[in-house]
Amino acid sequence: MLLKASDLKPKKDLGQNFLIDPSTPEMILDRAGIAQGCNQNLIEIGPGLGALTLPAARRAAHVHAVEADRDLIPLLEQEILSAGLSNITLHNRSILRIDLEPLLAEGRNTLVIGNLPYNISSQILIRILAFRHRITRGIFMLQTEMAQRIVAPPGNRDYGRLSVALQYCGHIRMLASVKAHLFYPKPKVDSAIIEVVFPEKPELQAKDETLFFEVVRAAFGQRRKTLRNSLASGLADLGAQEAEALLIRAGITPSRRAETLHVPEFVQLADLLFDKRQEDENRYKAENLPSQ
Repeated sequence: MLLKASDLKPKKDLGQNFLIDPSTPEMILDRAGIAQGCNQNLIEIGPGLGALTLPAARRAAHVHAVEADRDLIPLLEQEILSAGLSNITLHNRSILRIDLEPLLAEGRNTLVIGNLPYNISSQILIRILAFRHRITRGIFMLQTEMAQRIVAPPGNRDYGRLSVALQYCGHIRMLASVKAHLFYPKPKVDSAIIEVVFPEKPELQAKDETLFFEVVRAAFGQRRKTLRNSLASGLADLGAQEAEALLIRAGITPSRRAETLHVPEFVQLADLLFDKRQEDENRYKAENLPSQ
């Protein structure tokens, strides 16, 4: 194996599990609809030893491969050279720290793909969401447990903050499952591949997205509590009575819990809080106008 030949071992702190089955990358690309002659720009998160990078580059216009492990860069460079590919650019940076702007194609012609390390997968997904207006789709391989959390519907115990965030931002579907024995070292659980499509014109658009995510975070911050209490605890400008009034105004029973709310209900709640804050600010300005 390439790692052994270079006297390298997988790094646990980077969550490295390398795909060793040559047919699986082709399956992923097929299921993702990345066909030969695809004119899209790809950003790959964690190319590892290039198992997915090389076949992706044979189909796409260009691949920006972002790899945090500097020890793997010489191996990747050699693999790319041996394959005779000239449309791959390696970036020895963490996906959480690299400036993504220069990697994005003009308009909306970028697709993000990658096998995400379990320990930072939620952070990576949240970061990608910030650039979704420039990205058409994301194809992510995750541990099955994480994938189930993302696609979980309201009322399901797996439904949480990440579920709401991803489902607000895009259309999600499961593409495939990948067994643990297809990786080295073999992880304890299987993986799943999900597709997130980021629409050019979102069906739902909160008045203030920062506030929307703030409301979702507060609601799930103490998920065993009722929404009345979790919002009052998590939002500085809401007391219990104000939180209850806001929920009633949104048509949401204050005794419900966060995991029962559908995404549109979170949007409505955030929009009403936005209106309330605007009204409070305007009232404060009016009351504090200098006397003539």
